[in-house]
Amino acid sequence: MIRIPQHDNYRTEGREISPLRRAFPSLFFYWRMMGIYLRSSRAAKAGRYGDEEWGMSSLEVLQALEEVGGHFDIEHMDSYRHLKEPCVFIGNHMSNLETFVLPCLIQPVMRVTFVVKESLIRYPVFRHVMRSRDPIVVGRKDPRQDLRAVLEGGQDRLERGISVIVFPQTTRKEIFDPAQFNTIGVKLARRAGVPVIPIAVKTDTWGKGRLLKDFGRIEPSRTAHFSFGPPIAVTGGGREEHDEVIGFIQQKLRQPAIA
Repeated sequence: MIRIPQHDNYRTEGREISPLRRAFPSLFFYWRMMGIYLRSSRAAKAGRYGDEEWGMSSLEVLQALEEVGGHFDIEHMDSYRHLKEPCVFIGNHMSNLETFVLPCLIQPVMRVTFVVKESLIRYPVFRHVMRSRDPIVVGRKDPRQDLRAVLEGGQDRLERGISVIVFPQTTRKEIFDPAQFNTIGVKLARRAGVPVIPIAVKTDTWGKGRLLKDFGRIEPSRTAHFSFGPPIAVTGGGREEHDEVIGFIQQKLRQPAIA
């Protein structure tokens, strides 16, 4: 049973970590990850990977990081726990960690899916899991086509009661650059008539790899931070709301505990 969303905030409690796990956190974390997603992939291929299973495997990833000494600091989950309607979550994108962990925070409260790049639904093993989640797929080659896919596909999901997670940056980056943070999430929320929930993340505990970009060094000393902002109703053209989302992310990333 997933318990994290029962409270507004979640912080990893102190625990005893074996010397081997402290010495080789990346090795133990990725070994556990491989097991989680091989099992999840088999279930998805067999049509046995639903919302509950997604939330549980996501929680296992969070726990796998904690088992090698990683810490999470998650705040303000009440921002969406009391919503009576679906919403668009808009966040900065720093690493793979938010993609794997956000489902266990949100899925037990409301159905949710992602806007993802096409390569993710072709990725070995993970593609079966991602396809089972009814994602909105963008090619990242034709901006107009991508905008249409997000607006039409997103509205369809939202009308079916499925919230949508959008990372408007063109790529994952450790430094947040508002100039590369597009308005696609706010446009979707305006079109569908639903609120926006900002998410500020600092997840450089999962680094980028040199040979394999998605499998970088795990740095347990770097706390993984997730902060949810209050719901924002989108009115007018949406520019003010977009700036509000950016302001929330910048303000959170400037906090001493996160920076």
